[in-house]
Amino acid sequence: MTPIFIWIIAFLSIAGVIIRPFNIPEVVWAVSGAIILLLFQFLSLSEGLAGVAKGLDVYLFLTGMMLLAETAREEGLFDWLAAHATKRAEGSASRLFLLIYLVGVVVTTFLSNDATAVVLTPAVAAAVKAAKVKNPLPYLFICAFIANAASFVLPISNPANLVIYGSHMPPLLAWLAQYTLPSLVSIAVTYGVLRFTQREALTESVETSIAIPALSTGGRLAILGITATAVVLLVSSALDRPLGLPTAITGMLTTGLVLIRANLNPWVVIKGVSWSVLPLVAGLFVLVEALIKTGLIQVLTTLLHDSTSRSVAMTIWASGIGVALTCNLVNNLPAGLITGTVVQASQVPDVIKSALLIGIDLGPNLSVTGSLATILWLVVLRREGQPVSAWAFLKLGIPVMTTALLFTLAAIWLYHIYS
Repeated sequence: MTPIFIWIIAFLSIAGVIIRPFNIPEVVWAVSGAIILLLFQFLSLSEGLAGVAKGLDVYLFLTGMMLLAETAREEGLFDWLAAHATKRAEGSASRLFLLIYLVGVVVTTFLSNDATAVVLTPAVAAAVKAAKVKNPLPYLFICAFIANAASFVLPISNPANLVIYGSHMPPLLAWLAQYTLPSLVSIAVTYGVLRFTQREALTESVETSIAIPALSTGGRLAILGITATAVVLLVSSALDRPLGLPTAITGMLTTGLVLIRANLNPWVVIKGVSWSVLPLVAGLFVLVEALIKTGLIQVLTTLLHDSTSRSVAMTIWASGIGVALTCNLVNNLPAGLITGTVVQASQVPDVIKSALLIGIDLGPNLSVTGSLATILWLVVLRREGQPVSAWAFLKLGIPVMTTALLFTLAAIWLYHIYS
């Protein structure tokens, strides 16, 4: 009976994270589920701690990124960038939409999808405010969708990529050969569908008389810190090193330098960081650790192996679509952890790994809790006074995600056929 109870507790906890009944924060549901598993001894304390420990690199990565984002926000960097972007739009809502999208591609590629949610979203919020647009949501939606759509351009574009491949990460040139075409397809199709669905909102004019604020010394230091973080991430990825610690170090160093230079109280930055994200992630890791005890890994490994033996082509489609939908039921962080364990146990062909990775990375664009990046995006939006309902996101996510996923899996399938 134990596996049944574990599944029930995990389901209710994840459902709470997704639905947020009574507006209770996501972190409460995830942590409560983890605590219940421990209290009823469905998971031993050592197993629970082992689950928490598996997320160490993620906690460090998020800490560094959140500190960078809050420091940059406090020093007015986002307002400065927003003013420049709005001015370059020259009164065109469509041009502003494209500019934000392209910046999102760059940020996701070199700083990760979580950085796009944490760093870019407040900058876009500032930009649309400066542009005096009546409906800012189309521009803010970009941050959520491109964070996932561009998250397999490079290995560092999404921490989930590192989880899927584990210690068998392909060399950078091999990665580019395998994922450049699917990435271009994903980015282009996501833009096309998103732009089409928001076409009516993009007919309004954008403010042209934009005053460019002066950038403080702290703001310039924040730019250097973000740039240094991107370089460190690229080097760490090339050397096949974990990304969390270097990100945390660069984030803390940047924050420290800015605080000293601007003579600011550290509490100003610390209180602005959404620290609740860290126990939320830890709770999800514990839930995954419990699900692994139910024999889920063995079942999925056998299923994937048998399906691949029958038809690689069919498995490309079935695994990619199946994992994409699963991400929206349990979030792509636990789904990625489970998938990574299955992939490393089953030794499937690279093309199947690609399909699974695309499902994990792109699939979350369907719902608000599909990925950690989207949850972070929601947290930032609430802070900016722009909440988005799960239903509103789902209505947009259905055409955007499904179209991009099918076209991207088709690119992987064609790569398999003709390679």
